[in-house]
Amino acid sequence: MALLVLGLFIFITIHLFPAFQSRRAALIERLGELKYKGLFSLVSLASFSLILIGKANAPFVEVWQPPQMLAVVTKLLMLPAMILLVAAYFPSNFKRKIRHPMLIAVKVWAIGHLLINGDLASIILFGSFLAFAVLAMISANKRMEWNKPKEQSVLMDILVILIGGAVYAGVGVYHFQLFGVPIM
Repeated sequence: MALLVLGLFIFITIHLFPAFQSRRAALIERLGELKYKGLFSLVSLASFSLILIGKANAPFVEVWQPPQMLAVVTKLLMLPAMILLVAAYFPSNFKRKIRHPMLIAVKVWAIGHLLINGDLASIILFGSFLAFAVLAMISANKRMEWNKPKEQSVLMDILVILIGGAVYAGVGVYHFQLFGVPIM
């Protein structure tokens, strides 16, 4: 479980680092923007790997027994989570209506998984990501005004929904292969 906690600590710390604008700016000035982004990506990937390895090897310590009917709720929540995840990276009207689609996607994903996973490692994993998303959203709202993007074609919204639906289906079909947990 130590690898899981270490990975979460590093991942969340580096993703909250932009909230410290003066320190971030100083680091970018010292390293250069390209090296900063490369280092950020490398540390993110390494910490995410620690999270996956730590979760996979964590002992199963049952905290509570979730009712199986919550699996349906979780599966339903994952569709909007995947659509919002895609919306964070594609120009669409989702970004005009929703200020932080990525962070909301993380919140929905985390809540959905907290509903169906009652073991300690899962509670630490998904609870940490939920707390991170809440803190990151508060921090971002305090740091900057929301400049709504320009209006996009409805076709972009449809594209986001279709790609989000495809990601949802793909993760659903390959959930066991990706994460070692069957959902079907």
